[in-house]
Amino acid sequence: MDKYVCDVCDWVYDPAVGDPDNGIAPGTPFEELPDDFVCPLCGVGKDQFSKVE
Repeated sequence: MDKYVCDVCDWVYDPAVGDPDNGIAPGTPFEELPDDFVCPLCGVGKDQFSKVE
């Protein structure tokens, strides 16, 4: 599963870890995050994330 980085603040979404503080279970791929998911640090939406190469 690919990691994604926030283009605004550089927070990295790691699917192996998820985002348990915000109800996202470990093992959840970025593509399966809800449409209203926002960066927990700066609040931008999924469209402001890029795949980590």
